[in-house]
Amino acid sequence: MGDIFQIGSSKRVMQSDWRPQGVPFYRAREIVKLARDGFVENDLFISEDHFQSLCESGGAPQCGDLMVSAVGTLGACYVVREEDRFYYKDASVLLLRPKADLDPQFVRYAFLSKELLSQVEAGEGATVGTFTIERARKATIPFPPLDEQKRIVAALDQAFAALNRGRANAEANLEAAERLRQDALDASFSTIAAQSASVELQEAVHPDCGLSYGIVQPGDEVDGGLPIVRPVDLTQREIGLAGLKRIDPAAARGYSRTTLQGGEVLLCVRGSTGIVSVASQELAGANVTRGIVPIRFDPARVLRDFAYFQFRSSLVSNQIAGKTYGAALMQINIKDLRALRFLVPDLETQRDIVRKSEAVLADTQALCRSYQAQLSDIADLRQSLLQAAFSGQLL
Repeated sequence: MGDIFQIGSSKRVMQSDWRPQGVPFYRAREIVKLARDGFVENDLFISEDHFQSLCESGGAPQCGDLMVSAVGTLGACYVVREEDRFYYKDASVLLLRPKADLDPQFVRYAFLSKELLSQVEAGEGATVGTFTIERARKATIPFPPLDEQKRIVAALDQAFAALNRGRANAEANLEAAERLRQDALDASFSTIAAQSASVELQEAVHPDCGLSYGIVQPGDEVDGGLPIVRPVDLTQREIGLAGLKRIDPAAARGYSRTTLQGGEVLLCVRGSTGIVSVASQELAGANVTRGIVPIRFDPARVLRDFAYFQFRSSLVSNQIAGKTYGAALMQINIKDLRALRFLVPDLETQRDIVRKSEAVLADTQALCRSYQAQLSDIADLRQSLLQAAFSGQLL
C-alpha cells in the first residue's frame, strides 16, 4: 500500500492539551465507532488554535483520506468526509492519503476482507496488538483500474445494503426472543411475589453459607494448581473445570468459606454485577476470586435451580443494579447483598416455577440459535462477496 498511499500518523498531542470542547480529538476507539456506525459521541477535544497550527503543518485529515485504527481493534477503516473536522492520536491511528487515482471506498471494503485483515493482524503483539506504519506500507491489496474499482464498490454497496437489512432483522428477532424469555421469567416471579412474603438473602441461604468474597490476590497460573472461577468464566449456565485458571493452593489459605462443594449459585459482584452461573459437581474443592460470591442453599428449603432463575429475574437483578456502585469498577458490597429480598415459597411452587422456566428457556434458546445462525450466515456471505470482489470474480 506504500505505492498508492502516503502513510503516516499525527503529531503528538499531549493529554494536557485535551479540552472539554473545541475540535474533536479521536483515538483508535473513536475511529472504530466511526468505521462501524458513521458517527461517534466524542468527549475529547483540542483547542481551535491548536488545531489550526496542526493544519498548517499538513497533518490534519482531509476529505478522501483513510483513517485506520492501529491499536486495540486493528484495521477499522473510516473514509474522511468533506464535512469532517477532527484531529487524531499519534500511533493509535494511521492516516492513509492517496498518491494514486483511486476510490477510497474500494480500499475501505478491502479492510473488511480477511485477506487484508490477516496482514493487519499478522504482527499482533502478545498483549496489545499494533498495526505499524511500516507494516501498513508493506501490506498488499488488489489495485484494478479506477473504473473497475467504482464498479466493485457499487456492487458491494448494493449487496451490503441488503445484507445489513437482513442482519438488522435477525438482530431485532434475537433481541425479541431474549426479551420474551425475560418477560416470561419476570411474570412467574411477579405472581409468586404477590402471594409469598420475601426474606433477606442471608436468611434464605444454607446456615453454613457466609456469603463471602473470594480470593483477593490469586497470583499467577500454576500447572496442576487449584482451579478458581473468575467473573470472566461466567459465560454459561453451568461452570465446569474446562478452561479455568489454576493457582498455587497457598493463595487460597484463609478463604475456606468460599471453597466450593459443587452446586452453588455463583454470583458476580464486581464488574458486570448480577451475572449468575451454577458450579458443577466437578468443582468441589475449587475456589473463586474476589469478584464472585458462592451462594449455597439447603435443598430442603430452596431448590438450586429455583434460586438460579430468581437471580436472573428482574425481581432480584433490579435490586442488585440498584445497589451497585462505583465508576471505574462497578460492585455491590456484601452488606447490601445479604439484605437483598428473596422469595422462598413452598417446594412444590418452586418446582413448578423451575419446570415453566426450563420450558421457556428451551424454546427461546432454540429461537436464539436460529437467529444467531442467520447472523453467522450473513457474516459468511459478506466475506464471500469480499473475496469474490478482490479476486476478480464479482460479476
